[in-house]
Amino acid sequence: MTENPLAPTEADVARFRLLHDAVVDAVSVALQGKRPVIELATVSLFAGGHVLLEDVPGTGKTTLARAIAAALGGSSRRIQFTPDLLPADVTGTSVFEPGTGQISFRPGPVFTNVLLADEINRAAAKTQSALLEVMAERTVTVDGIGHTVPDPFVVIATQNPIDLDGTYRLPEAQLDRFLVRITLGYPDVEHELAVLRPGSRAGVVEEVPEVTTAEAVAAASRQLRHLHVAEPILTYIRAIGAATRADSRLRLGASTRALRGLVAATQVYAAAQGRHFVVPSDVQRLAGPVLAPRPVPA
Repeated sequence: MTENPLAPTEADVARFRLLHDAVVDAVSVALQGKRPVIELATVSLFAGGHVLLEDVPGTGKTTLARAIAAALGGSSRRIQFTPDLLPADVTGTSVFEPGTGQISFRPGPVFTNVLLADEINRAAAKTQSALLEVMAERTVTVDGIGHTVPDPFVVIATQNPIDLDGTYRLPEAQLDRFLVRITLGYPDVEHELAVLRPGSRAGVVEEVPEVTTAEAVAAASRQLRHLHVAEPILTYIRAIGAATRADSRLRLGASTRALRGLVAATQVYAAAQGRHFVVPSDVQRLAGPVLAPRPVPA
């Protein structure tokens, strides 16, 4: 086997592990007792994937999204999705400039490093479809002209699976663009009591320290794409995807995009554990969260 000259060294992996832990520690300032969830979201972000946070109200979905944006540095924008939101409100639009007599492009909130899409399922299908191109290709096409969003670009979306009045189901094409679907759940006794105590600073995103930069995140993501994944591991991942497609209980199994996302996630997770290679337990840890958004019951 020929060695990949771009593969991260053990020193590179050690540096990334420190960076990963610093981001997780920073986010934990605002969201206590949820370290495994924060680690999963952080792995997804360094893998270049988008995150769907799905849970009942009041469990910290928006807090987690805002805390990640604060810790990563760079730019962040938030969109509160509503039924009357239009595609141009998301992507931007062309406007006529009276002073110059020319038409120019006015960027929408997607032109940022971290986009917080709050209650994404409350927007109509035409508005949700405005995110399809930018989530997959990192570009926005308006009037036939493509515009590239900043690097890195990640969408952290939230949705409430219980209160379905006035909501629209996310189409399969959009769900397939999220790398992981995460449920936070309620905190344990110790951490919920800590939140309830008068004067608690839990949930205060303003106290989350900025521990890295957008450029550092993008550089780490590019480097980890070359982390070693042995052929048997790739065969294992492909077999998992094939099993979902052959299962009679599912109308739609995992796509090739989903399996590529799983490979990228295992590379980042392995590096976060201090390894410069992927092992089967990495796949087993991430297969559920990564493949969960995709299968459609028969």
